[in-house]
Formats: sequence, C-alpha cells, structure tokens
Amino acid sequence: LGTGLIGGAVTGAWLADGPEGPGTRHAFAVAGDLWHEVPVDQLFPPTVQGRGAGPGEADRVWTRIAVAPDSGCKGAFDALLTRVLAPVGCERLLRATYTDATQSHVTTVGLLFTEADAAGMEGLARRFERERLDRRGDLMPLPYAAKDTAAEGFGPEQRASWAISVLTDAPVVVYAVSGWADGRTVDEPQPAEDAMRSGAGTAPAQAGLGHEARGLADRFERALRQRAGTPTERPS
Repeated sequence: LGTGLIGGAVTGAWLADGPEGPGTRHAFAVAGDLWHEVPVDQLFPPTVQGRGAGPGEADRVWTRIAVAPDSGCKGAFDALLTRVLAPVGCERLLRATYTDATQSHVTTVGLLFTEADAAGMEGLARRFERERLDRRGDLMPLPYAAKDTAAEGFGPEQRASWAISVLTDAPVVVYAVSGWADGRTVDEPQPAEDAMRSGAGTAPAQAGLGHEARGLADRFERALRQRAGTPTERPS
C-alpha cells in the first residue's frame, strides 16, 4: 500500500478473470486482510505525494501527524452514518490524520474494513449512488483529533469537506474529512465534489478543502487496489 501512496495516483483497474472470476475473488479476499498484513507505515505513509491534486492541478504534499489505534466502529461515526453502514458490518477501522505542507489544513483518512462479501458491498455502493448519500452533510465521517498535534482541535464542528467511496472490488469503505488546522468552526460544510467545482464560492471550496479530502481519499483507494491486485491500464 505504501508504494502506491508515496507514488501518488495509480492509474488502472484490477487485472482479473472477469467480473466474478477467480482473480477478482482472490483480490477481494486479499484486500480484506490488508489491515493486519501491512505495516502501519505502509498503510499510512509518513508522507503522501499529491501530484496535480490541488486547485488548478497544483501539487500537494501531505504529512502524517497522527495514527489512531486500530479499533472497531463503536462510537467512530455519527449515529445516522453508523446505521447506513451497518449492513456491511465492521471488521476493523483504521484512521490517520494528515496536514498539508503549510500546516493550514488537516484531513483524517479512514479505511473501514467491512465483514461483507462482494454482493453486500455492491448493494451498499448502489444505495450510496442512488440516494447520493456521499453528498449528505448528516452522513459526514468524524475526524480523528490527536492531542499535541495540529489536529488537536479538529472536532465535529470543524469538519469542512468530505469524500466517501464504497468499493465494490474490496470489502472496504474509504473516506476522508478535512478542515482548518486553527480549529475554526464551519457553518456550511460541503462535499468534496461540490467544493471542487469551478466557481464554487463557499469557504471550504475557496480554501481547497474539497481537493484535500478527495485527493487523499483517491490516493488511498487506488493504493489499496494496487496492493490487493495487479493494476492494469484502462483502455483509452
């Protein structure tokens, strides 16, 4: 996982033997074991490069400032998001918080390893897409605030932008939630896709916090796929 993260975005899809072939099933199973097979510095590298990840395709560099103890999901999400995720179960939750090069922003990345099979993950992904659950402010993930770090004041009221991806080729939900490092409260949080739109005028959009959340979530998602299966270039 570390190789893909440090190298930035990894282009491609998994190399498999068809949508339900043995290659796909093997990669799905491998992905589900990553939380206890991969060292923490590879799961959450100290530095993550984000080539072209910022506004205007500016480069980003994120530095890890805290890693949460691995845990279950009790108390890790707001009640409504807990209910939405309940059908896929919770095998393990891993979280780390990063800051940008200027230490102005903080972003928590979460990897929820579920207990679901491929059909269960597909069902949850369809619901997220159909009901646009990744855009709902009452389903924002919680940040991980660590004492004596730039994220010490990063609580629920400081959440500014977020991204959630329900994977269907791995039993994992990947998310990221961003905010300001100075602990300011946010009156109008905005999902990353909306905050990244050209002309978006909200405070999170103007600060590039949508790019922070989406940029980190994308790199962890792609790197997880690279670790679990062999990526191959998509046809152009």
